[in-house]
Amino acid sequence: MILGGGTGGTMTANRLRRRFDPDEAAIHVVDHDDRHVYQPGLLFVPFGLAQLDEIVRPRRRQLRPGVLFHQNEVREVCIERDEVVLDDGVVLPYDVLVVATGVRLQPEETEGLTDAGWNERVFTFYSPAGAEMLQHALGGFDGGRLIVNLVDMPIKCPVAPLEFAFLADWHLRERGVRNRTELVYATPLDGAFTKPAASEHLAGLLAEKEIELVTEFNAGEVDGVGRTLTSFDGRVLDFDLLVTVPLHGGAPYVERSPGLGDALGFVPTDKRTLQTPVASNVFALGDATDLPTSKAGSVTHFEAEVLTENIARYLAGKELDAGYDGHANCFIETGFHKALLIDFNYDTEPLPGRFPTAFGLPLLRESRLNHLGKLAFQWVYWHGLLPGREIPGIGPAMPTAGKKRSSVRA
Repeated sequence: MILGGGTGGTMTANRLRRRFDPDEAAIHVVDHDDRHVYQPGLLFVPFGLAQLDEIVRPRRRQLRPGVLFHQNEVREVCIERDEVVLDDGVVLPYDVLVVATGVRLQPEETEGLTDAGWNERVFTFYSPAGAEMLQHALGGFDGGRLIVNLVDMPIKCPVAPLEFAFLADWHLRERGVRNRTELVYATPLDGAFTKPAASEHLAGLLAEKEIELVTEFNAGEVDGVGRTLTSFDGRVLDFDLLVTVPLHGGAPYVERSPGLGDALGFVPTDKRTLQTPVASNVFALGDATDLPTSKAGSVTHFEAEVLTENIARYLAGKELDAGYDGHANCFIETGFHKALLIDFNYDTEPLPGRFPTAFGLPLLRESRLNHLGKLAFQWVYWHGLLPGREIPGIGPAMPTAGKKRSSVRA
């Protein structure tokens, strides 16, 4: 039983379906809607570089034949009875449960954020509807103060707000209004990013593009009428347009299910095996977990390989593979048809060099090749990753070939 038909749930279902014959395992996926969103594409929608009909497809069509899809909300998981209760009262028993329901946006948790001004001068591109409305707002933006703010960590794709700031700089220069615009990047972190090596590099790019970096800014209140963003320590940032990344939390049913999640609705998960401490037959992956790594699609992809193997091992009564090392990689769009690529894991900071081998894409360096790589990834996502196919030369463990080793640790 897989809860969530997003990236993690779909990949896991398809990998398991390829691994087990229909008479060996019945595979069920539950999700509240039938819209599978290619989430990296949301970044491009506000700038007219992607359309929603290009990045949204039916969930059912992404699942291999033989995977059963239930379109319904989850009311509760009953760990003691090995049952999932749906919103309509249907009870689904399971032998193995996979929690892959990602995160939910919680803009209502920040005072004033969804009051007057919401989706008028205060927007988020982290949802399809928000990204589309922001596109219209940017089209009519003639200058002023544009603030990009993430309210708090963790968030999906931690580099996306930075990418938005870089693309906004490019977009406004193309429109001839950048000289009339102040661009500000306000973050609760003490730097531009969570990893020091990448943070220093990205802060340099922000400075180069004349984007002001405001650190340790913990947003406490938004006044959409007065156009102010106020931090808990009393600092105030005026804005004409605010692009925010709201608070994130786990799926509501996680909080309603005794013992399943923590106070924020994330599922405690073994960072190597992806088994949860709540029960030996409950696993989790992707954004739904509390793992100390980025909530990014690449993480989910690498986790899914280890998770599929461990579900097979669990069903066979074998020892689990502690093979997930926190591997993550991210393309970071920097504008002007260029992008950075970073690759890291639990223990190792992003390093310079190339990925996945010495003849691969450049790391920690802007290049057109990385930009093309990010664009090409959408095809790979729909036709390679989601169907559960192996990507030659790219496994779950962080590769060391091609990297310039350093003593820097995460």
